[in-house]
Amino acid sequence: MILKPSRIGVSSEELSVRSLINFIIELQNLFEYIGKYFLSANETISIAESVTSGFLQFSFSQMKEASTFYKGGITAYTLDEKVGLLNVDEKEAAACDCVSPGIAETMALNVSKIFKTDWSIGVTGYATPVPESRQKLFAYFSIVYKGKVILSEKLDLHSRTRQVNAQLYYTEFILGCLKLELDKHADRKSESMS
Repeated sequence: MILKPSRIGVSSEELSVRSLINFIIELQNLFEYIGKYFLSANETISIAESVTSGFLQFSFSQMKEASTFYKGGITAYTLDEKVGLLNVDEKEAAACDCVSPGIAETMALNVSKIFKTDWSIGVTGYATPVPESRQKLFAYFSIVYKGKVILSEKLDLHSRTRQVNAQLYYTEFILGCLKLELDKHADRKSESMS
């Protein structure tokens, strides 16, 4: 039986601290699994992020022996940086406020080329409700392996989600999806060897 602490009488600041602590605790297993995978597979990864504003890069830096497989990342928060650093098409980016599946895919594909990595992740979206998002919170992310998009998804959140919590949720969800893709990849590898 799992008991969850009561939230009655807890301030929003305390909930934010608890959310951060829970996020870090839950990520430890993901960090360990993902790090072990990359070390044993002798593969590398890079990150291009916008909405998560460095949380994914921070996450990879926390993994054991990260410098062996994590080659680096780019936080490109504005249109100019996405265009200049990640070669995102300016007209496409301007038309969608830099938030679309295509932008996330381009970010992932190009960061992989920049850092010459086997794997990469690209993410863009909204952590606060704004007119451009129709007051909704969502993000698009893509995972690339060997120059091909293997996963491209949209993640929706409740519009009342606090900004930092939205960024944490996006990060945790994307890392969870990466774990699943690594599992699939490992399964395919073992099938082809047998």
